[in-house]
This record gives sequence, C-alpha cells and structure tokens, in this order.
Amino acid sequence: MQDNPIGKPLSRVDGPLKVTGEAKYAAEYHFPGMVYGYIVSSKIAKGKIQFIDTAKAMEAEGVIAIYSHENVPKLARLDLSYKDHDAPLSGKPFRPFYTDKILFSQQPVALVIAETFEQARYAASLVQIRYLVAKHTTNFEENLGNSHKPSLNRFPIKSRGKKADKIISEGDVRLDTEYLHMYEHHNPMEMHATTVQYHDDGSLTVYDKTQGVLNSRNYLADVFKLSKKKIRVLSPFVGGAFGSGLRPQYQAFMAVMAALQLKRPVKVSLTRQQMFSFGHRPATHQRLTLGASPNAQLKAIKHVAIAETSQLEDYTENVVNWSGTLYQCNNVETNYRLVPLDIYTPLDMRAPGGATGVHALECAMDELAYKLNIDPLELRLINYAERFQDGDIPFSSKELKECYRQGAEKFGWSRRNPEPRSMKDDNQLVGWGMATGIWEAFHVPVRAHVKLSIDGKLSVSTATSDFGTGTYTIMTQTAAQLMGLPVTDVEAKLGDTNLAWAPLSGGSFTAGSVTSAIKAACDGLKKKLLKLAKKASNSPFKKLKPEQAEFNDGYMYVTGNPEIRIKLTDILQSEKTNTLEAKAFSLPNVLKQRKYARYTHSAVFVEVKVDEDLGTVHVSRVVSAVAAGKILNPKTAHSQIIGGLVWGIGMALHEDSVMDNQFGRFVNHNLAEYHIPVNADIPEMDVIFVNEHDDIVNPMGVKGLGEIGVVGTAAAVANAIFHATGKRVKKLPITLDTLL
Repeated sequence: MQDNPIGKPLSRVDGPLKVTGEAKYAAEYHFPGMVYGYIVSSKIAKGKIQFIDTAKAMEAEGVIAIYSHENVPKLARLDLSYKDHDAPLSGKPFRPFYTDKILFSQQPVALVIAETFEQARYAASLVQIRYLVAKHTTNFEENLGNSHKPSLNRFPIKSRGKKADKIISEGDVRLDTEYLHMYEHHNPMEMHATTVQYHDDGSLTVYDKTQGVLNSRNYLADVFKLSKKKIRVLSPFVGGAFGSGLRPQYQAFMAVMAALQLKRPVKVSLTRQQMFSFGHRPATHQRLTLGASPNAQLKAIKHVAIAETSQLEDYTENVVNWSGTLYQCNNVETNYRLVPLDIYTPLDMRAPGGATGVHALECAMDELAYKLNIDPLELRLINYAERFQDGDIPFSSKELKECYRQGAEKFGWSRRNPEPRSMKDDNQLVGWGMATGIWEAFHVPVRAHVKLSIDGKLSVSTATSDFGTGTYTIMTQTAAQLMGLPVTDVEAKLGDTNLAWAPLSGGSFTAGSVTSAIKAACDGLKKKLLKLAKKASNSPFKKLKPEQAEFNDGYMYVTGNPEIRIKLTDILQSEKTNTLEAKAFSLPNVLKQRKYARYTHSAVFVEVKVDEDLGTVHVSRVVSAVAAGKILNPKTAHSQIIGGLVWGIGMALHEDSVMDNQFGRFVNHNLAEYHIPVNADIPEMDVIFVNEHDDIVNPMGVKGLGEIGVVGTAAAVANAIFHATGKRVKKLPITLDTLL
C-alpha cells in the first residue's frame, strides 16, 4: 500500500517549471504582430488636465496610437457603476481615462502604443501635458480630526457590556496608549502586466496577473460590454501578489481597450514605480484603553481606529474587532473611522486589518503586563478566552494554550529576565518579546472537476489561483490520496476561466475550500467507479456500499479485504471508455458552522539584539507556534509561515512608503529606497505546527496559513525591542533614530 500523500512534506509540483523558466507569467507571452503599451502617469496629485499634446510622440518611430480621456474608444463602458469585482466597498472605483480630473499622483493619464516596448517608453516621454493644479490633501496625521464612519462597513463593529470608559475609570489599573502604522505597499516580485491575444471572431485570450481569473473576466466583460464567453482569462503562474491582485488593476483595462481598438495582440506592463500608484496597506492610528483588576483580569477594553481611504471609495478593514475576540473581557467598546485623502484607494494586504489591529492590541497587552508587574505570557493565560463571547458560542477548535506552551518551551521563555535592559551580549542589548496571532478560518464555495483517464492518470482542476502559496501541490496531494494514486499520476490545473468556478484566492480560505471541493468531486468519481464495477457479472462489489470501498495503489478494493480488488483502469476498459469524470460544488455547512467561532491561532516569540551605541536592531531568533487544523503539506506550510514572519519583521522594522505631502506622492517608490527585509535581516526561524483537529471548519479540517504567520509578529518584535531598550516605540516601522 502506498503512503498517504496528505501530511507529507512534498516539494512543490510546479517547482521544476519555475526554476527552469518554463513557467510563464503574464508579461512573458508573445504573439505575432504584438504591440506594446507604456503608461503616462500624472505628475500632480489633484486638479485637471488642461490639454495633452501628443504631436511629437506620434511622430516618434514605431508609435501606433496614443489614448487618453480625449480619444478613449467608445468600446469602453466607462460610466460603469461599482460592481462586486473584488471586495464590498462603497463609492465609485477609479476608471482610467474617465474624465480630465486628476484624483491622485501617478494616475494614468495616457497610454502610448508602439511596435516595441522601448519605442513606447520613449514616445511616452514626449507626451506634453499641462495641468490646472488644485490643492490636495494627503497628510494623514494632520487630518485625523476629519474622519467619518464608513458608509458601508464590511466588518460590523461589535461592542458589548457596559461603557468601557466607565468601567476603566473605576478600575484599579488603567492603560491608555496610542499606536501609528504608516503606509506599506505590496511589492510582489512580478509586477502587474496584461497580455491580450485578439482573435478574428472578436474574442480575447487575456493573460493577466491576478488572484482571481473569473474576477478579471467579469470585470472586463462588464466594462467592455462583451459576452463572458468571448473572454478567456489565464493566470497559471503568479509571482507574488499578497492582495495586490484582488482588484483588476488599470493595465488590464488598457491592454484590452487597445486590443479591441487595434484588433491585434497588446501587452501592457507596469514599472516598479507605477506599482506604487495603486493599493497599499492603509495608514492607521489606533488608541487602546485597557482596564484591569490587581489580579490581572481584563475588566474593559476600548479600541478606536482611524484609517485612511481615498476620496473615491470607503475602504474598510477589520482592525478593531480582534480586541473583542482574543481575550476574555465582558466590556468591550470599539470604533472605526476613515479619513479621505487624495490618494488611490487602499487595498487588502496580507492579513488586512489583523496585522494592524492585533499589533496595537498585543503591544498594549505587553504594556499592561509591565504595569501589573506580571509576565506577558502569564497575562494572556489569565485572560484566555475559552468561548467566543459575541454570541457565547464555542470555538470549532482552539489549541492556543498549546501554542503558548510549546512556543515558550522551544524559545526558552522561562529564562527571561523581565527587567528591561537587563540582558546583554557584549555591546548588544538583548530583548525577548512575544505576542498572540489570530485570523478567521473561512470556508467559501468552490467547484472542482476530476477526470480519470484510461492510462491511469488523474487531472484535478478548478479556476483558483496559486500566487506562491503551494495550491498546485496541495491539490495534487489531496486528489492523489483520495483516489489512491501516486502523486506522479495526478496533474493539477488552475488559473483559467475555462475551468470549474472558484472565487478569488486570498484570506487564507483557499486551501481548505479548494481541497474540500476536490474531496467532494473525488467522492463523486469513486461512486461512479463503484457503480461501473458492479455491472460486471459475478462482480464481488455487487452489494458494496460506497463507504465500504477503499482506493489505493490504483485499485479499488473492499475495506478490510484487499484481496478483493479491481484496477481502476480495468473498470474504464470494461466500459470501453477513455475517461470518467466528476464535478462537485462544495458549499459551507452554514447551519453547522454558525454554532461555532472558527479561528486560527498562533504564539510568536522573538529575540532582538539592539546595538547600545548605534540603535541598530537585528532579529536574532524567532519561534512561531501555530494551530491551524490539519496541515496538508508541512514543507509548503512551513514556507507560508516563514514568509509571514518575514512580512511581520518588515512591518516592524523596514517597510515605510514615505509620502511627500508637498507633492502628494510616495517618494521612495522603488526597491532601492522602499526597504524590505533581505537575507541578512532574517535569522533561522523555528515553526511549530500544534496538533489540532477540527471537523467543523470544513470537510478537510484545514484552516489556512497565508495570514496567521504575519499577525502578531510585528508586535512580538516591538515588545522585544522594549524589553531590550526600555523604550516603547509606538510608530511603525521602528527605526534606529527613534531608538537613539
């Protein structure tokens, strides 16, 4: 009998294609007669275009067309009201070339099409634009008083108990603290690009960088008034996205517009600088007020967050709700408001809201621990929530205590001297900090399709995305185990609108939702195989029920009696059919799930070393213990958590999109000056997967890992820095000048 693939550390099945260069990304497709687009970006943050002079640019070698608001083809349905192509926001999304108005710096204002990319780029430099400049507002900190309630709240604010201020004022120990997190940009390695192949019948094949091919297709069909059958979107490989691929970005609109107008293939790709012109983690100011009794029990929590959004839309995040979820507290008051600025709408960025809100909460808990003169881990255990207090329901599973125990033991937390500046290594101040992580465990509807061929090969497909998360691999493992086939005989297909329906990939819901759909499809295929096997005369499977049939080594056999078996390919041959297939639509069991709160948890322990003279910070050790249900692949799961930890370190120490408010522009819009962690910044990291069984969250018992690695990490770093230096820095990122 072959080993079960699920739970084994299988290397990525798409790895060889990526390391040999055979995996093609959106900008790497080429077709005969292809032309190239280069986008001209606005130099101002707010105002109007007075005129555009394209005469010199049109005379440049190779130039075919230049599009702007003055001559945009009427193919485009530019007045499209907002539809749910990404996430439920209120307002009207930005449409390229809709008017002469400038709404944010680097807004795309023209598209130059030429025979080569270099010709298009040069011609773009010749386009002359005169602007009527208006006064812009981009200073977040100066406009905190100009906030409003979100017009559409994606995450309803849940307060409970008595007014927090009253309880806190009556309490014995009070903490009132504020935190500020500035802008971050996604910066995936692959920049956004779209290549469009135009066909003689007017249909399009679109290669787009996206986290949801169906999302892109539906958007393009709506904007250009095309039948969805006329557009096929493919995105088989994505070089990182982190949320930047949730909304169709403007290069997709421009590439399709030009292809339809010119009736030839078009490629439009963004520069690294233009990647800073859309989407980012919003700047957020948070105030937390905590009240506790002398025995360290939380009496009340008040959490108020003010985040920035654009003038176009109200972008909202789940920032404050975590404060009513993570710890036992009867009185919780939360509020969330928005400050509109003259920038592009923010966008979900890995662990949106959670990375921000939990950072403030976990730093506040660390502050409170020092006020109470208690170990920060002990404070969390005293206030451990055994049940979900909003609704007083149980958790579907919760092994957070075990995360604390195993993480602390591995890290050596018991050896920590609690006194700040008490631990040293030569001239390095050593600090130990910890924090809790939490993220929701979702199950969303997904369709899957499995097909068994006469040669014993199985294909499994769905239109989901793999942007580096390992979805190809877990799809392969899941189908291989369920059908009893070696992984080498299974091929996973995704990232194509011609495949079975799947939603956007994100929010840590892909693994559990997609594999649950594959399970449903494989169960259907097994039933079909059993039905065919029963048809033969004197079949030993005549009275066999589906649950009594097992599949292994390419055979179907009777449970407990492996001698009674039949080869799967023989079943197909007996029916003289080359393939047998099954499709399934996996839906969450809402009636069952609504009785439980479903979350992933973690405990993060960090050691930092701070140069006593220079203030430089180096993260020297990290231990992250994670409870996330069933782990499908420890190898890719480990990579997911490691990636999240790197993100958390970047958030704490490195990443900062600097806004020059004089010009309303992010000035460090490149990878030379937008600092992200590099190998020298990252130590060896220990990841512990705590055993956790959950038969509520989805049929596979999988919770997802994309976000949980990030949440809590920045707080653990910040808390370690305080322990090392005695200085509590409340603005991220923490830089050496703030420590000096």
